[in-house]
Amino acid sequence: MTFNLQSIVRKHILSLAPYSSARDEYTGKEGVFLDANENPIGSATPENWNRYPDPYQAAIKEKIAPIKGCRPTQIFLGNGSDEPIDLIIRLTCEPKEDNIIILPPTYGMYEVSASVNNVQVQKIDLTEDYQLDVDAIIEAINPKTKLIFICSPNNPTGNIINREAILTIIDNFEHGLVIIDEAYNDFSDEPSFIPELDNFPNVMVLQTFSKAWGLAALRLGMAFANEELIKLLNKIKYPYNINGLTQKLLIENISNTDFVVNSVNTLNNNRKLLAEALSELSIVEKIFPSDANFLLAKFQDAKAVFDYLIEQKTIVRDRSKVKLCDNSLRISVGTAEENTHLMNLLKAYKS
Repeated sequence: MTFNLQSIVRKHILSLAPYSSARDEYTGKEGVFLDANENPIGSATPENWNRYPDPYQAAIKEKIAPIKGCRPTQIFLGNGSDEPIDLIIRLTCEPKEDNIIILPPTYGMYEVSASVNNVQVQKIDLTEDYQLDVDAIIEAINPKTKLIFICSPNNPTGNIINREAILTIIDNFEHGLVIIDEAYNDFSDEPSFIPELDNFPNVMVLQTFSKAWGLAALRLGMAFANEELIKLLNKIKYPYNINGLTQKLLIENISNTDFVVNSVNTLNNNRKLLAEALSELSIVEKIFPSDANFLLAKFQDAKAVFDYLIEQKTIVRDRSKVKLCDNSLRISVGTAEENTHLMNLLKAYKS
């Protein structure tokens, strides 16, 4: 592949002098710190939070790398996956000139981030079975196309995107980046693209701690790519984008991989039982296959069911207005008790 990252990066960023923080200039842990205008007295809490955190989160990346099958230098950590989504658009796309390709129905933040940055969006719909329309995607690529976003397992449909189709897009997009969003990958049997990044210089993979790890409140997303791209993302991010409390709690949680395994197994089993129960309801027309921690279900009248559940203080997502998701609700897989509660309400529903 003849991919050249520098050819798609905005020219002024290549020559940009990044902000240099106090922790860039001295990375040691010992010493008398009089360089960052912090409060030397401490904090009003039992544990002091008066010092700035590691801007590059080295300790966390050292722990993530063996779990994900990559090098620490291939990891970027962001405030949720939304931060690297925004940064990769800002890094590569000239406002009003360049464009990205998204594949509806898909995660909404790709389009929102592009719109905020005044970047054009091309939409190539998925097929009726929620797979890539490979020929249409390749045909839509033009010299101003910088990024293609592929979500797999896809949100809101839940299905895995055919791997061979993704590889075809990667092979046919040498002048841009393919962003593979694997936020729900832990719930599927599909191998991640992360261990293969050395073979794909034009690929960036997104994952998160919000789902299988149960750490949504910490807002920590991960981007994985070649070292050159990671350096550029570090160059344009805010200096201390991951706060100290988040870093501390991540270190405490990340070694407990048994929790993740057990959580995934439990939720996948609950997903299977919930799908079987929903399929028995006369008000449900179809349950779409899912490799995520949610189900997309087509109802006879999704809006009425959604409103009824809201009245019962049971909240799902109405996806009826999303492309190719007519009359569909997205239902997160809950605990066994929560799923039983939902099913009892749906069985009692009168249309």
